[in-house]
Amino acid sequence: MKTAPASVAIVNAYIVPVAGDPIEGGTVLIEAGTITAVGRDIAIPAEIDVVDATGKWVLPGFVEAHGHVGIDEEANGPAGDDTNELTAPNTAAVRAIDAINIDDEGFRDALAGGITSVVVKPGSGNPIGGQTVAIKTWGGRTIDEQVISDSVSVKSALGENPKRVYGAKDKTPSTRLGVALIIRQAFVEAQDYIAARDAAQEAGTAFPRDLAKEALARVLEGELAWDQHTHRHDDIATAIRLADEFGYRLVINHGTEGHKLADVLAERDIPVIFGPLFTSRSKVELRDRAIRNLATLAAAGVRIAITTDHPVVPINFLVHQASLAVKEGLPRDTALRALTVNPASFMRLDDRVGSLTVGLDGDVVVWSGDPLDVNSRAERVFIEGAEVYRWVDGRGQVVERSERFAS
Repeated sequence: MKTAPASVAIVNAYIVPVAGDPIEGGTVLIEAGTITAVGRDIAIPAEIDVVDATGKWVLPGFVEAHGHVGIDEEANGPAGDDTNELTAPNTAAVRAIDAINIDDEGFRDALAGGITSVVVKPGSGNPIGGQTVAIKTWGGRTIDEQVISDSVSVKSALGENPKRVYGAKDKTPSTRLGVALIIRQAFVEAQDYIAARDAAQEAGTAFPRDLAKEALARVLEGELAWDQHTHRHDDIATAIRLADEFGYRLVINHGTEGHKLADVLAERDIPVIFGPLFTSRSKVELRDRAIRNLATLAAAGVRIAITTDHPVVPINFLVHQASLAVKEGLPRDTALRALTVNPASFMRLDDRVGSLTVGLDGDVVVWSGDPLDVNSRAERVFIEGAEVYRWVDGRGQVVERSERFAS
């Protein structure tokens, strides 16, 4: 069982729905875990708990669109690192959900940073890394009870990472040519698999399943996005070339040099999950890394989200990255969209999360002030109307599983 959806009214707040105009002195009403009203002069049922948010800002819970929380665990070293299955360059069959430790400290940090949803992805060591999963950051006895969607995307990587991993093993791929070859071969085989599967279904004959090809078939059929790890502009061009060849839905992850192709990305409406922003230039493909590149992408009309790539940057610093992006020229409204409605839209989660909209999940955060002000903090966090985090007496308190599921 998971934490039961709850009902609560947050009143007298400065509400930033993100999907609409701010509301001064407004109310967010959540009933049985779902937002049922947002605005002023809302009638509150007598039995519902009321939270007075006078002087506070209220926003939707943030969405981290690219992270490894739970599969690259805090302070657990190699024993807690299940990010990459590096035994083969194509591991499309593996699923992030099968490696998530629900009790990873990173989930508690996420709540402190106002993050209520995260897309957990395999790493970037393989050309094809595996299947991602979108989850709430708290609420279940098992990870399965926190799933928003297990049909989100497949992670892929271009550039230095797969070259380094397999070059060190003297195996293909050891070059960018080889990385693209692995991806291209895998999709050709998936096309053949679809044709054989459909023919067998029409003929009513048995057909042997292949889990990796099934996952790639779902990409080709539009069910799953293709999450493409890529930094350099030439690798971004390769990502676009492959997407054009096979017709799948491409989402650029990282996009360090995306500003060099900003007009192309905008014209094709290819979204970019940008970041992490708080890193050094630790490898060659990060040589042109700069926070201001995000503002350049947005100015060109590219739809953007912001990522910490946790644990590369601690997940609770997501909002601080947005603050520095504003300092470097990103419009503040765009920055808030990059933490909420945009990542929810890219990952097709916007029917559940990403804004304060009637019908969506009651994932709401009460902030002490403007969240883009580094002095502000998340004071109360609600997931599906249930309070899971509160700032009390100078420290954050998470409603732990031992409390929620006490017999």
